Amino acid sequence: MRYVYGITSALLAGGTALALVTQSPVGAQVAQNEESEIAKAVPRAGAPESFADLVEQLQPAVVNISTKQEVTLGVRLNPFAGTREPITQEQQGGGSGFLISSDGYIVTNNHVIAGGPRGDQTVDQVTVTFTNQKEYTAKIVGRDAASDLALLKIDATGLPFVKFADGSPARVGDWVVAIGNPLGLGSTVTAGIISAVQRNIGQGGAYDRYIQTDTAINRGNSGGPLFDLQGNVVGINNMLISPVGANIGVNFAIPAEAAIPVIEALRAGETPQRGYLGIGIVPVSEDMAAALGLPKDRGEIIQRVEDGQAAAKAGLKRGDVVTKINGKEITPQQTLSYIVANIKPGTRVPIEVIREGKALSLSAVIGTRPPESELTGENFDPEAEQTLPEDPTGTANQAIQDQLGMAVQPLTSAIARSIGVDADTKGLVIGAVGGNSDAGRKGLRRGDIILSANRSAVTSSEALSGVLAAAKKAGRNAVLLEILRRGQSPAFIAIRIAE
Repeated sequence: MRYVYGITSALLAGGTALALVTQSPVGAQVAQNEESEIAKAVPRAGAPESFADLVEQLQPAVVNISTKQEVTLGVRLNPFAGTREPITQEQQGGGSGFLISSDGYIVTNNHVIAGGPRGDQTVDQVTVTFTNQKEYTAKIVGRDAASDLALLKIDATGLPFVKFADGSPARVGDWVVAIGNPLGLGSTVTAGIISAVQRNIGQGGAYDRYIQTDTAINRGNSGGPLFDLQGNVVGINNMLISPVGANIGVNFAIPAEAAIPVIEALRAGETPQRGYLGIGIVPVSEDMAAALGLPKDRGEIIQRVEDGQAAAKAGLKRGDVVTKINGKEITPQQTLSYIVANIKPGTRVPIEVIREGKALSLSAVIGTRPPESELTGENFDPEAEQTLPEDPTGTANQAIQDQLGMAVQPLTSAIARSIGVDADTKGLVIGAVGGNSDAGRKGLRRGDIILSANRSAVTSSEALSGVLAAAKKAGRNAVLLEILRRGQSPAFIAIRIAE
């Protein structure tokens, strides 16, 4: 589960809506929330005297999810063998999920099955447990960090399952029921109302629109369903806001209409596609509005434009105030990033801007949003303190960290701009340097860029690892790195290769 302490987000873990399951396949299990069955349990109007009949039908389709991952905490020297051995520890986590088909497809949150110190890895093992305590090992069909959704599959048939809502919008004041695995207690049911819809909590992007509910959810409810009284899944429990890290009645669920296209894409083995303009933006604040003579809470000002992306091709410029796109006004409740991300890539849309006090009409062909891992480069702070990762991802990164005492990552145009070098620069950016390493002693630091190693250009961890392997094979105990630092000319520095 994600928590928001005070004003900051944290996890709940330990589009047109289309029916994902439109009809029952021949011989398949009938959905637990089949309308004819739910009608017997809950009157159409008002709250029921009891939720028991409704829960009895829905609970079998909700599962507890537990995860395991072996993580490396560090290394130790074996004095007898003279080798370095990893220090590992098994980490466990958990959450909730629900079946959407009789043949074992399960929806949950991405952060439930995410592993590693930064949540960018996948756990080693996923186990789902039904209310009858039957367990299955699940495989991960697909995961999507942007929406925080994941799809699992277990090898079984004839299973109970539920359906997403059919597109009728959830309304403020509607009763809802949450079923999940809070605090590892097992299947638990809570009820409440929808407190708000389309809630923007300031995260930005395509999915910053949540159902807010006062239904009690806590750590472990992540990925569990939020049902209406007809037994439809109207949301997927995701996070809460709390100054103390526990439920205080301000909780959030991903709306079904936002989740369905993502789950359908993952089920088809595809990557969800989202629109992208390639700009950096900030809302027009009250002071900005006063300075520009604009209405407050209307529009967003462009701070940067990425070369070669949709915005640059459309003629958008730094300092433009975007007031409307595709016929929709830009407001704090309807942000530019949210609107654009939900436009199909390749679509041409009209854009209205104010440039130097004059209104202009432009048009742009929406591009495709890059992977989240690439976009995170926009937040790369070369001055931030960072230690070497305890569990480097991949053998190449492990080799670089072991032999050079540093962590590196590909230099994207976004990271290059953050560092203050030309966006077309190619190489590897140093993310962290060990203080006791030769690289650290010779002054290399976070934000330095490796252009080449032994005179060979390097743009991936694998390329640098290959140069190190070739150097060791040739009997060399050092590698010549060409280093670019912001505001300076490139320089060559020889770094010793650790044994």
